[in-house]
Amino acid sequence: MLVSDFEKAQGHWILARMGKKVLRPGGRVLTQKLVSGLHISNSDDVVEFAPGLGFTAGLALAKHPHSYIGVDADEEAIALLHKRINGDNIDFQLGNAASTHIENNSKDKVYGEAMLTMHADHRKSEIIKEAYRILKKGGLYAIHELGLKDVDEAKKSEVQRDLALSIKVNARPLTEEEWKALLEKEGFRIKNVYTNKMSLLETKRVIEDEGFFRSLKIGWNILIHPAARKRITEMYRVFKKHKEHMNSIVIIAEKI
Repeated sequence: MLVSDFEKAQGHWILARMGKKVLRPGGRVLTQKLVSGLHISNSDDVVEFAPGLGFTAGLALAKHPHSYIGVDADEEAIALLHKRINGDNIDFQLGNAASTHIENNSKDKVYGEAMLTMHADHRKSEIIKEAYRILKKGGLYAIHELGLKDVDEAKKSEVQRDLALSIKVNARPLTEEEWKALLEKEGFRIKNVYTNKMSLLETKRVIEDEGFFRSLKIGWNILIHPAARKRITEMYRVFKKHKEHMNSIVIIAEKI
């Protein structure tokens, strides 16, 4: 992924430029729980919001769904995905997750990871409404997002402010109850909830997610790119500072 200015680039693209493939807050473990919880079958029509580098798309496509559409607002990401992943009934579309132009009540499974967090609450609701609109009754919607725990409003604002400054995205994580309430407000019924630590940049998690040799390569890339190293160090310090108040969450919900 091309990053021309490490000082201004969003944090996840810097990590991707360094070679990191697993960019979700709960790591490979929670992503696998999300895919497993969707019970994707060969009769399912699946949509992914913001597939990014395509890591989860690969897991979902390994279930051999009837069709798959990935919708992403990043033109470069879409071009990269077209090169990396292809096949019958597989499509990647440049578009907005809040307005996909996909037919009403036409899909069986919809999911998105680490993208609702990046939006204000009203925008989160617009995206959730879009998932509801395109799903068939009884269809499943899964999210994998950054969570908060044991916070009052002052602490919540502090975490959100520090995250925004370090990752250059206006991140707005929520508590488990707030995430569930957003989904229920738009007509979903909560089926399963899974949580994990938010330790995206911890050495142990990186090795678990990426494997030993890729982790070495990532470490070397960070070492030889001082500007990237500076930004990643800033992100690490923020994650460590708020470690007791941040987690990651997967929610599987059903359209009723």
